Amino acid sequence: MKKPLLLSFLLVLSCGAVAQITFGVRIPAGRNTSRPGGLSNADVVAGLKEALDNGAEQSVLHGSALDGFWKSPRIRIPFPAEAEKMKSTLVSVGMTQQVEDFERTLNRAAEEATKEALVILRDAILGMSVGDGFAILKGGEGAATNYLSEKTGASLIERFLPIVHAANEKVALTSYWTPLANGYNTAGLFTGAKAVDPDLDRYVTQKAIDGLFVLIADEEARIRKDPAARTSDLLRRVFGK
Repeated sequence: MKKPLLLSFLLVLSCGAVAQITFGVRIPAGRNTSRPGGLSNADVVAGLKEALDNGAEQSVLHGSALDGFWKSPRIRIPFPAEAEKMKSTLVSVGMTQQVEDFERTLNRAAEEATKEALVILRDAILGMSVGDGFAILKGGEGAATNYLSEKTGASLIERFLPIVHAANEKVALTSYWTPLANGYNTAGLFTGAKAVDPDLDRYVTQKAIDGLFVLIADEEARIRKDPAARTSDLLRRVFGK
């Protein structure tokens, strides 16, 4: 009778020792560390990448569509601000249609350039680290948009500029701008107005990028606030916490 009791006692001691060893070890916070809700670090980052990819794709589709800029009041590219006086002067002398045609070409160039944005945005998304992911998750509204803007701004300018230039040529932008600018500058000889010569390629490029990130911010806000926008189980788990 004593031997079974002794074996039981030793077994209890052995289990206690194993438990003590297990709970005495500090598990490092690696990529697969479990988090509340059964999420690992890898799960969280994967969910954020999925959300950013979805948002980037929808934003590019919106902005690059026909009239994506032209008929969207929030991102529509206006007549260059530095030439606003020129616009009002031209409208006052009956050139309203020419001004509208010119503004439309600015927006068409932005729509054309935006088609090329997704590959750059996706490179930034794929390069996201665990630290980046948690900074975005905890950063609140706009954190993902800011991350993409910081990571892709220079690359987008580099990619957009030649496309905008080609698009401007394609839609005969200079055929509108040159007569408008020349007409205004000629009138300025009599009125004393300062001559204008804005760099239209850079103007359209920056406005196109600004508009794209307005759309990305909209998508980020939607997925953070609207459960219906979380279209996969992983997104629901990550953003539902």
